[in-house]
This record gives sequence, structure tokens and C-alpha cells, in this order.
Amino acid sequence: MHPPTLLHFFETQQHGVDHSQHLLSVIGDIAQACKLVAREVSHGALLGNMGNVGHENIQGEQQKTLDVISNDIFIKMAEDNPYIAGIASEEMEHTLEFSAKAGGFLLVFDPLDGSSNVNLNLSVGSIFSVLPGPDSEGPLTEQDFLQLGTQQVCAGYALYGTSTMLVLTTGQGVNGFTLDPDSGEFMLTHPAMRIAPEAQEFAINMSNQRFWQPPVQRYIDECLAGTQGARGKDFNMRWVASMVAEVHRLLIRGGVFLYPLDSRTKGKGGRLRLLYEASPMGWLIEQAGGLATTGHKRLLEIEPTALHQRVPVILGAQEEVELLLSYHSLKDPTA
Repeated sequence: MHPPTLLHFFETQQHGVDHSQHLLSVIGDIAQACKLVAREVSHGALLGNMGNVGHENIQGEQQKTLDVISNDIFIKMAEDNPYIAGIASEEMEHTLEFSAKAGGFLLVFDPLDGSSNVNLNLSVGSIFSVLPGPDSEGPLTEQDFLQLGTQQVCAGYALYGTSTMLVLTTGQGVNGFTLDPDSGEFMLTHPAMRIAPEAQEFAINMSNQRFWQPPVQRYIDECLAGTQGARGKDFNMRWVASMVAEVHRLLIRGGVFLYPLDSRTKGKGGRLRLLYEASPMGWLIEQAGGLATTGHKRLLEIEPTALHQRVPVILGAQEEVELLLSYHSLKDPTA
């Protein structure tokens, strides 16, 4: 018996959940956009699209040609979908409204997460979050997009790796779908994904160690001490520099991912963007049984104040994140 396709699964197999046809239309079109991005990524070197475009995006980062191509794919998809009223993207300073549409959903996204890896042929991905549109009539404003993570109606990512996968939630757990290159359909291959509550693996950029705050220093020092230290067990360390790849590993193998506040990012509020990175990934992790926090506050309960707001991110296995939270709550986290 063949596994269900993406839309068939949401239409028939999430018992007791009534997904509107409008939301299913948005999910289906996001999946189509991800297929197109996957094709562009796989053909990048053949088409000469692996370099920079020669200027920075709103984040102050050098834009890759594939960043621009991926962003354009998502814009075109959203413009053509009758139920997406407006979008916000990592690659765009301002929101984009489709004025002919009343109501509908808002879509925020990072069109190509980890694009610095494309020349290395490492995994990259897309991150997306679907939010309810405003109830009242009238033009959209940036404020309409500044919603709590708890208000998301769908969130997920596409992973462009050894296979193309789409992993998402609508608030009823996390399910993973793999693109069948023969049929062109996303098929359910990873149902009901869960994160083990304990872990023996962590992901963090160790080159930033000298900038970390004491709670994170303590936690990583204890992990590195292995069986000879306070934790009494050995840990593996991983780092891919692609949030999609890092979160996917959490869902498959467990562990914890940290991009914590440090002395370099404190003035900006953190490193990762709240609306289209931390919030959707935080919801996925929670739906899979894990926790997602800044170290002091649940990611999904942060009140957004700006479109490109940055936050610290700690997410993954429940027991590990709870330990990190306990260290952040101490007056002397080194004790």
C-alpha cells in the first residue's frame, strides 16, 4: 500500500481536524514552490547560479543568486494563490500586499535558509509560517504580521538534501513528506515525528564560545566533560550552519540546538529572526514534544515588535532545554 500524498493526508488522515480548503490550497502551493526551489538548487552550478548577486539584503548579508531566485518563486506562488493576502520575507525590507484579496492568510518565510552552504553542496532549505489575516477590511500594515507564534496555523520547512523533504505542522503533531521524483508528489514517509526527551548530542557554533553568557558556557562545558563531568555521559557535537538541517537532525536523531544570546549579538537582540525562523521552528519542535526558548522565555510567547526582529534560540529535547532554563534562572549560573 502506497503512503498518502501530502494533501490526501491532510484531507483524510488527521482525524477530528477540519482543515479548510483555503488552508489546503496554501499548503499545496507552498509545496509546489518548494519543488521549484529544489530544482533551482539542484541546477544551480549547471546554470551558473551559485555566486553572489553583488549586494546585501536587508539583513546586511551578501545575497546569493539562489536567494533571489528562491524569493521570486515564493512571491509568484503567493501572488497567484487566491487565499494569501500578503507576505514578508527575509530577503525583503517591507511586506508585500496583494490588494485584490480580502481576508485570507499571511505568509512569512526564509526562502533559502543556509544559502552560504550552496557552493559546498550541503543541505539548505526553506522555512515558512502561515498566519491568520486581519479580520477587518482595509490595506495590510506591518503590524498585521507581528503576531505571536501561538497564532500560527501552519509552519514548516523544506529540506533540499539527499532527497527533498517537506516537514510541517498544523497544530496536530509533526509529519514529514518526501518528494517522489517519479510522480512529483510529496509522500508521507515520516509520520508523527517526535523528539526524545533526553539527548546526547548538541549543535552550536563553537567559534563563538568566547562571547557566550555564563549559563551556556556552563552547559557546554559540562557536555564536553563527558563521562568525567557532572553530566556523567558523553555528548556528540554537530554544526551545519543551516537551521533547517539542524532542526531536521533534532527531529530524526534528537538533541538540542543553540544559537544563544552572546556579547556580539546582544545589541541586536540575538542572531535568528523571530517571525520566519525562530517562531515556525519553535512550533515544530513543541509539536514534536520538545521545548523552544530564548533561555528566559518561550519562543512562541514573544511579542513581535518588528518584522525582522532577532532573538536568541535554544530548542530541542525537553530535559536538555529545561536544564538550560534552570541555569539561566540562577543568580550565579556558574555555581
